Amino acid sequence: MRIALFILAAASAFGSDGLPAGWTTWSARAETAPRCFVDPLRYRSKAGSLAINGMSNAAEHGGWHRVVQGIEPGAWYRFTAYYRTEGVAHESVQVLARVDWNNAAMKRSAAPDYVYRTTQEGEWTKVTAEVQAPQKTAAATLQLYLSNSPQGTVWWDDISFAQIPTPAARPVTIATVNLRPQGTRSAAVSVQRFIETIEKAVPAKTDVILLPEGITVIGTGKQYVDVAEPIPGPTTKSLGEVARRRNTYIVAGIYEREGQVVYNTSVLIDRAGNVAGRYRKVYLPYPEIEGGLTPGNDYPVFKTDFGTVGMMICYDVFFSDPARALATRGAEIVLMPIWGGDLTLGKARAIENQVYLVSSGYDYPNQVMDPDGEILAVAQKDGTAAVVTVDLNKRYTHLKNNLGDMRARRAKELRVDLTMPVPGR
Repeated sequence: MRIALFILAAASAFGSDGLPAGWTTWSARAETAPRCFVDPLRYRSKAGSLAINGMSNAAEHGGWHRVVQGIEPGAWYRFTAYYRTEGVAHESVQVLARVDWNNAAMKRSAAPDYVYRTTQEGEWTKVTAEVQAPQKTAAATLQLYLSNSPQGTVWWDDISFAQIPTPAARPVTIATVNLRPQGTRSAAVSVQRFIETIEKAVPAKTDVILLPEGITVIGTGKQYVDVAEPIPGPTTKSLGEVARRRNTYIVAGIYEREGQVVYNTSVLIDRAGNVAGRYRKVYLPYPEIEGGLTPGNDYPVFKTDFGTVGMMICYDVFFSDPARALATRGAEIVLMPIWGGDLTLGKARAIENQVYLVSSGYDYPNQVMDPDGEILAVAQKDGTAAVVTVDLNKRYTHLKNNLGDMRARRAKELRVDLTMPVPGR
């Protein structure tokens, strides 16, 4: 089992205390300490892995520490480790890797960074994080834990911690359109009004353009089912021509017919003008159900050439699970066509999930909000667009209240092990 800062000593070498060279064990209290040992039989590449066992103790929490000196404040580092488990019921909350930052006096210099991105490689799970050393940092404590898993065992192997180049910026230019067509009497005419506004108000070289909910019904005086169409269909064809000509993604809310079923759907059109994805609104308010619509049943995310996006529609913002599911699946931007809704809840969805929330609506602001809930751009007048460029590689760390990177913390601290009660029971 190997660990490196540039390259550090192999952990298979034992010190006088019987521990691998450079490693110590830790727990908050002796009575909650797990059993930490080097297992010569379970390993990924070379004999010896760092093992932690829960000791049949429901309060168990702790594991292995290693201090890495010579950390450069402001520099970036990549932490990588592999683990496998037995008897661990909920790995996302019970198996934990962190980088704890220390100053020269070995006191905490900032909140720890959680390592949460995982990929499966055979029987082993790879965890990795790219983290920036905070100011006044001189050392990093690498922490490998097993938490509250009485019957569980985790084996850690092939651990590395190395300085990397500063990640390049990942700029994305986002536009959200403010338009409320009136008296059009036709879905095609309403859609054309949105296209005309795009041409007038959205600059070239925009990466993604967001339109509101129900662009095929607004201003027509018609019912949902009257304007429902297949996907692909006439509206996606019209929007696709704009997307292809402008080399942009477009997201818009339309009404989709599939056989006898009609959905309130948000479509994602790619730069080539093709339908790259769709989201069928999960939470329908009763007027939409009474109007003949059927709810969707999934929260898909879509990989674009600039990052991963998810979509919500209007009433979804009143519930926590749509945004949570999208963020859990890796969404960095949530694009939300909306009619009207609660501004406070919209801000909460951005903050609690650490995503950019972009909205386009009629009785709701047309705006781009960052993961701290701050408004970056807003289109206040009808027929205009709010346009802003964001950096998807920007780190949002809550230094004021020492919370650290909440996107990573949320991924590791979200209690997926608890069963939610059913309302009314």
